[in-house]
Amino acid sequence: MSRDYIAKRIAKEFRDGMYVNLGIGIPTESANYIPAGTEVFLQTENGGLMFGPKPERGESDPDLANAGAEPITMLPGGAVFDVATSFAMIRGGHIDMTVVGALEVDQAGSIASWKIPGKLLTGMGGAMDLLYGCKRVIVAMTHTDKHGNSKIRKRCTLPLTAAAVVDMIITDKAVFRVAEDGLYLEELAAAVTVAEIERLTEATIMNIGEWQESEMS
Repeated sequence: MSRDYIAKRIAKEFRDGMYVNLGIGIPTESANYIPAGTEVFLQTENGGLMFGPKPERGESDPDLANAGAEPITMLPGGAVFDVATSFAMIRGGHIDMTVVGALEVDQAGSIASWKIPGKLLTGMGGAMDLLYGCKRVIVAMTHTDKHGNSKIRKRCTLPLTAAAVVDMIITDKAVFRVAEDGLYLEELAAAVTVAEIERLTEATIMNIGEWQESEMS
């Protein structure tokens, strides 16, 4: 499944000793795939540190949930605290990496993740704090929307959550690195071709020619 691929690929970015915030949905599922021997301190912005894999059905604790109200487990030595303390960690630059979903991301590393015109929403929540406060930002999402339109754009068309903050994009099709001079294709998912990526990606991919040459050789 594409969700499993994305979650597993996120987990490959975990490094021993990292403090990591995982966004709602697919990013949270990467907690199930932390590499053996790697100690990662997972943080949830509603006030928790050192949560673990998603609990099995029927084994969740109603008092333990992440910011998206999804059930979580807490590891030995874990802690819970108020939201003010949680955001002091985030705004203070103490979180090494955040992994978030998005509606759109563009080749400059800007991200739109909170508002669709015409739909009533309460606001962007703590996403802006995470995107500017964490040392590294990874976007994890499907490559296209439900209509088949690219979610990796030359320039975001939806209201921005943050500008020029994204370091890496992980989709169900590929992995991209965002550099100062543009977007670089780093990996392809199994059975995905360079031609497919080129067709499904609106953004300019700086090194697409190198991948095309490699595929032909």
